[in-house]
Amino acid sequence: MVNEIRPIEAVVRPGSRQGATGELQQWLEGSPISAADLPYLAPLLIDSFDKWILDLADTPLLGEALVLLLDHNGSQLAAVDRLNGSPDEEMETALTLLLAAAALPGGPPADRALGATTDGSRRFRLHPVHDRAGGQLLSMIGLVYKAGVDLPAADTLRAATLHYRACFYHRCERFFMEDMFHYQEKIHKEMSSREALFSAAKRLHDQIDVSSVLHEIIRTVERLYPQYRVDLFLSQDYVHVDARVKPLLFRHGSDDPCARAFMEGQPVAEAIGGGGFCLAVPIRGKQAVYGVLLLAADTGHTDISELPELTMLADTAGTAFENAKLYEQSNLLIHELQLINELTKRLNQSLRPKEIFQFATSELLGIFHADYCCLLQKDKDTDQFVVMSCNFPELANEKFPSNYGFSSLVYRSKEPLIISDYHATHPVTSRLMELTDSRSLIAAPIVVGTDVVGVILVAHSSSNFFSYDNYKLLQVLSTHIGLAITNASLHAEVRHMVITDNLTGLRVRHYLNEQIQQRQRKDLCGSLILVDIDHFKGINDTYGHQVGDKILKQVSEIIRFCIRDSDIAARWGGEELAVYLPKVNTSQACRIAERILQQVAAETDPGVTISCGVSEWTREDDKISVESLFYRADMALYDAKHDGRNCVRTG
Repeated sequence: MVNEIRPIEAVVRPGSRQGATGELQQWLEGSPISAADLPYLAPLLIDSFDKWILDLADTPLLGEALVLLLDHNGSQLAAVDRLNGSPDEEMETALTLLLAAAALPGGPPADRALGATTDGSRRFRLHPVHDRAGGQLLSMIGLVYKAGVDLPAADTLRAATLHYRACFYHRCERFFMEDMFHYQEKIHKEMSSREALFSAAKRLHDQIDVSSVLHEIIRTVERLYPQYRVDLFLSQDYVHVDARVKPLLFRHGSDDPCARAFMEGQPVAEAIGGGGFCLAVPIRGKQAVYGVLLLAADTGHTDISELPELTMLADTAGTAFENAKLYEQSNLLIHELQLINELTKRLNQSLRPKEIFQFATSELLGIFHADYCCLLQKDKDTDQFVVMSCNFPELANEKFPSNYGFSSLVYRSKEPLIISDYHATHPVTSRLMELTDSRSLIAAPIVVGTDVVGVILVAHSSSNFFSYDNYKLLQVLSTHIGLAITNASLHAEVRHMVITDNLTGLRVRHYLNEQIQQRQRKDLCGSLILVDIDHFKGINDTYGHQVGDKILKQVSEIIRFCIRDSDIAARWGGEELAVYLPKVNTSQACRIAERILQQVAAETDPGVTISCGVSEWTREDDKISVESLFYRADMALYDAKHDGRNCVRTG
């Protein structure tokens, strides 16, 4: 046989569809089929032939014959055996003759073409099938009969051929309707998808906080693509209550689809274990890629036709996330600026370093919601860090070497640091972290100019408590705290210079007056000692003014050694010194004056003596004033001078 001959029971309906919709529409409108259409008609011709054979299966229209379907060139497309008996050599000969006739240019000369084998045992008929316009040969129906069999009437066979053409056009109409249905279905699906994407974009852009945007992204994807499991991986440090929002990790390398999608900025589709399938779509904004949307499906879900819509949705989500993040960052920046402004204002209200350290500690605890805060200052003389303020009492006033703990790391690098879990990393030994059992830490240097003058340590008992924003904020706040400490230190230094005599190191006269006035308002009594170096002018004349200055320093040092820390020693005049003794009566003051007098005589070089005048005030005095107190002490000093010097007198 030229092609396989199928028995009638084996005829099936393949339902294949090929060809262009526009061409089929022309067929339906009765337009002639052009020669360019013919190469695409074979599937429809075969499908129509199968339907035609089934329709005529129980009728005698075709008789006992071998029925063949040939294309316009005479090539066999299909065949059905309605003969009783197996094919033989004569059948082969009849087929050869039939196909030769079909291969003539233009097809058979007439629809009654009739032929026979040489012995007359087989006869065949060949019927052309034209289009409705009658100008284009579509196919040919060939029939091979046994000799001696009554052939069906020519009109009957022509009617059967017309029925085949009707089947062919029916198949064309069905194909067109199916194609139109699928096209309309596709259009409807695209419109629904666009409406869903538009609605999703509107909902996403309606959100102004990051948490709501992330929740809306996941909810929208799950609603539009319920066949997928959805996870959202973010590259930024963000805490979210939804377990499906996870950090994007790169430890898996380039084999991880999420890492690849993030790095390349393009969707990645690949199979996963167990026959599953996943799509990794980057969430892109105008400035960067912020994360990856991972959609995973079970076995059988490998359709990526939704990828363009998913990409569009992910880009919309990326823009919404970026806008929300910028809004959040702007609010955070405003809040930080308000904090900085308020902190700076309150820090500058005090010019005492101790108060500044204590205030900064309490403010930092509140700003960062921390458990512990410790501020240390670098002591240049001892090369140690001194705890100036800490809300953990056991560390108050502690001193640490400059190469110890986190203070050492910050001091050497001059950069802030953040520790997510001290128990896990344990980079250095830290008493603060160990005594408080803290796990999270942010630290920043207090820098003045180019020098690190201190360190700020802020700790919390939970791991991963502080964010990168906290880290940056502490860095900014430490600068302002450093400026406040510098201002206070400069103010203290200037004040010390103003109230301190450069030569002797004692307080100056106006400071002594102020302190006596304050004491007279709150104490019950107090005493004043005026000290004058005997024959001081003669010492200057004999030894020179440098030796005179040396004597003043020696006497001042002896006075400091003989009095309490709460007592105030000052330079009253040229060679006159004064000592105020709070809450001390005259007898006690005289003993102190005698001790000073004796040590001056014994320890000065060259040796000198002093004269002392002592006065006292009490709450019972009629007139309490600094002037009266000094007047009485001055009179007592005059008496000591008059009595031969190197003695103590009271007034």
